Amino acid sequence: MIKSCSPSRLNDYESCPFKAKLKMIDKIPEPERPLPPGKTEHANDRGSRIHEELEAFVRGTGPMPIEARKFKDELERMVKLYKEGKVSMEGEWGFDRDWRVAERFKAWLRMKLDVLIFLTPRHAVVVDYKSGASFGNQIKHGEQTQLYALATVLKFPAIDFVTTELWYIDQDELVRNEFSREQAIRFYKPFDKRLKTMTDATTFPTRPNLVSCKNCPYHPVRGTGHCKDGV
Repeated sequence: MIKSCSPSRLNDYESCPFKAKLKMIDKIPEPERPLPPGKTEHANDRGSRIHEELEAFVRGTGPMPIEARKFKDELERMVKLYKEGKVSMEGEWGFDRDWRVAERFKAWLRMKLDVLIFLTPRHAVVVDYKSGASFGNQIKHGEQTQLYALATVLKFPAIDFVTTELWYIDQDELVRNEFSREQAIRFYKPFDKRLKTMTDATTFPTRPNLVSCKNCPYHPVRGTGHCKDGV
């Protein structure tokens, strides 16, 4: 069984339960990937680098990343709030199966937030940096912000209002959503059902389709071959 969950794990499971099993239970390593033509780093590595450089800039220990200069005004405002003690970065949150706050590495649900800003004692802002595209990811990213809003009001009982911001660094696009505590709590039942469906699963069927199989590391031809049903 899959013992713990996260937004990314839920996405993996719902796109293909068998891939989730290979990755999370069998722990089959992904093969080395060649660099895309004309690129000097993989997309995941680039995303991690940009995240680290943004954190260093806000803390005052590094320059603003070149890729993020379109967000200069927002970043300078974040630096000001950080100096005022209102910004927390790279928060690692955990919840148990009853959605009570738990130590992250022993938790059932694990989350990592890029930035949490307390604008007031009752209003929090969750910022998530995205180095990929928004097109084609609107539903997945939208659900991610809903889970962030729910987790924020559960972790901080005094918070009555949550703003979520997705910063699409490469596109100069900022997507903002706002949730009252009552609205965020409504996400509890659907997420609880979906997450427990994953962690309680005992069978893991393949779900072959052109989207999920395209970059699957376990593809029968383009991957390790652990999956025989990929298209």
